[in-house]
Amino acid sequence: MPTQPSKQLDTFPNPTPERDYTIRMRVPEFTCLCPKTGQPDFATLHVEYVPDARCIELKSLKLYMWSYRNEGAFHEAVTNRILDDLVKACAPRFMRLTAEFYVRGGIYTTVIAEHRHPAWQPPAPVTLP
Repeated sequence: MPTQPSKQLDTFPNPTPERDYTIRMRVPEFTCLCPKTGQPDFATLHVEYVPDARCIELKSLKLYMWSYRNEGAFHEAVTNRILDDLVKACAPRFMRLTAEFYVRGGIYTTVIAEHRHPAWQPPAPVTLP
């Protein structure tokens, strides 16, 4: 195969670091293994972040997500680990990871984890008429 799964997350310089703006990415094909049964768990991951100096490069994100395919992980643990790795890679002002796991045993699980840089304050909401 020309590409392989990888835990390496690449970044690039934020083209507009003076402005708060939101980047949203949807990963509809995330898979890992249930640590109890070894069966596959499927999820859609939603990454939302306000970048600071660096942005996540998308191909490396795809290969990073792929790297979990054969790893056993509880939903809560894998969601928080992914958030930690993304924050370590790009040091955003704010990041939220929402992991929507598909039904297993009649139960849907959604895990939401957030990171906020201590010095960052979100802008006031704007309400348009």
